[in-house]
Amino acid sequence: MAMAIYFRGMDDDETTFLARAMVDSGNRIDLSDLPGIKVDKHSTGGVGDTTTLVLAPLVAAAGVPVAKLSGHGLGHTGGTLDKLRAITCFRTELAVPEIKAAVKKIGVAIAAQTPDLVPADKKLYALRDVTATVDSMPLIAASIMSKKMAAGANALVLDVKVGDGAFVKEKERAFELARMMKSIGEKSNLRTAAVITSMDQPLGRAVGNSLEVEEAVMALRGEGPPDLEKLCLHLGGWMLYLAGKAGAPGEGEILLKKLLANGEALNKFKELLVNQSGDPKIIDDLSLLPQAEEKIQVTAAEEGYVGRIKAELVGRAAMNLGAGRQRKDSIINPAVGITLEKKIGDRVKKGDILALLYTVGSREKEPVASATAMIDEAYEISKEPNEKIPLILGCVE
Repeated sequence: MAMAIYFRGMDDDETTFLARAMVDSGNRIDLSDLPGIKVDKHSTGGVGDTTTLVLAPLVAAAGVPVAKLSGHGLGHTGGTLDKLRAITCFRTELAVPEIKAAVKKIGVAIAAQTPDLVPADKKLYALRDVTATVDSMPLIAASIMSKKMAAGANALVLDVKVGDGAFVKEKERAFELARMMKSIGEKSNLRTAAVITSMDQPLGRAVGNSLEVEEAVMALRGEGPPDLEKLCLHLGGWMLYLAGKAGAPGEGEILLKKLLANGEALNKFKELLVNQSGDPKIIDDLSLLPQAEEKIQVTAAEEGYVGRIKAELVGRAAMNLGAGRQRKDSIINPAVGITLEKKIGDRVKKGDILALLYTVGSREKEPVASATAMIDEAYEISKEPNEKIPLILGCVE
C-alpha cells in the first residue's frame, strides 16, 4: 500500500480518509469541555526552531488555550521535548487528564504525545522507512495531520519549513504539502492555516537544548533574535485569528507584541514551568540551565560577508557534539550545542568569530574536530553582500 501511494499518489479525499483512519486506530483527546477555541501549532522541523517554547506561553497569555503535544528530535533537527528536559525536573510525560487540567488552570500545556494516539502512524512510518516511501507527500501529510486531529484542538497553524535545513528542500513541494495538509484539516472540521517559512539558515542564533531554552527566555523578555521574534509573532497572529481573538493575523501580532513588552508572556512561561514541575528560577538566572565545560571558536578565514550558512550542516554539527540523536536510543547532553555569532548578510573580518561550539571539553576530541569542520564548511563568505533571505515565504489560508 505504501509503495502504491508513493508511485500513484492520492487525491485530497483519499489522503483525508487515510488520515481519519489513522486517527481511528487509537484514542483521541477530547478538549470539548474546556472553554474557548483551542489552537494547536505544528512545525515540520528545522535547525534552531525554538518557536514552541516562545509561542505556546505567548498565545496563552492572550487568552487562547494551547494544548501542545510535542516530540523528540532525530537527526539534524531538534525536538521540543529535549529542549524542555534541559530544565531541571520539568515534566513532559503527562496523562490526558493532567494535560486538560493544566490547560484549564493556566491555559497552556506542552507534553509528550501519549502512546495511545494514532498507533497506526508508528507502524506505517516503520513500513515507509524500510520501503523507501518516507518521501511521499500524501503519506507525510496524513502522518502529520492524523496526530494533530487526534490531539483535540479546534484550529491549527502549520509552520512548513523549506530549504537547506528542512526536510522539504524545494519551495514548490513545501507549498504542495501545506495545501494538502490544509485540505485534510478543512475536510475534517479542523480550521487550518499554513505558513511557509525559510530554513536556509538556522532560526535564531542557538542550536542545542539548554542554549535554545536560554534563547526562548530572552525572546519572552523581548530581547531575543529578531528572526525568532518575527516568526513567533507571525504564527501567533494566525493562531489568535483562527481562535477568533483577532479580526486579522496582523491584529493578533499587535496584541502579542504588547504581551511581550509588558512581561505577561514571560509570566505565562513561568506559570508553565511551575505547573509542570520545572525550575522557575531559570527565568531570572539562566546560569541554572546546564552549562558546557568549554567554548570553542570557529573564526573567519577571510574578509567579506556571510553569503550562506548551510543549516543542515549546522544541525549535524550540533548532533555530533551530543545535542541531537543519530539514532532513537542516542543519549542527549543538554548543555552542548552551537551559537551563531554571524548570520547571512553580516560583514566579517578575517579572524572574526563565526560560531561558538559549546562542548564537554577535551575528552571529546573527535566529535569536536568533526563539528568544527562542519561549521567551517557551513559558512560561505562572499566578497559582496547577498540579498537577505526572506523569513516568511507565503501562506495557504
